[in-house]
Amino acid sequence: MPRWLAPALIVCYPALIYLARHSWSPKALGIGLVVSAVVWRMSVGDTAISRGLICGGVLLAALAFGFNDVLPLKLYPVMVNGLLLVVFAASLWFPPTVVERIARFHHPELPQEAVKYTRRVTQIWCLFFLGNGLIALWTAVQQSARAWFWYNGVIAYLLIGTLFAGEWLIRRRTLGKQRG
Repeated sequence: MPRWLAPALIVCYPALIYLARHSWSPKALGIGLVVSAVVWRMSVGDTAISRGLICGGVLLAALAFGFNDVLPLKLYPVMVNGLLLVVFAASLWFPPTVVERIARFHHPELPQEAVKYTRRVTQIWCLFFLGNGLIALWTAVQQSARAWFWYNGVIAYLLIGTLFAGEWLIRRRTLGKQRG
């Protein structure tokens, strides 16, 4: 199975739900969600996140199937943000943080200042996942399908990219000053 398939399904999920909501029943879309979650797990392996995506995806799909309603499927981005919030927040209480683990792939010997920095970045990601999840919930429950799609399928990804890019620029500048 190509490694790009699982991330592509996750990224395209809001567009797929939005575009298929009139052509396919919520029951069929729920089955698609389960298939996407299984493909994700097969692609990335057995991790806490993949297990969470499978369990959450099955639960939301069962609700969509049982109620024949698309709302549970629109809650998937809420669940993903909640899951990521739990994983990142747990790493604050049980170090090393997620960001520190990622940083140590490239720099196994991190100075204490860098460990503090990765902790702060993890906290920022926690705030992002909390806010993004709340907005995703609001769009799913209170807004039109179009607004839900635009936020969860476009704006949220732009915000994630902006946060990644901003953190990268700050890190480059900060590390550059420490080396200079």
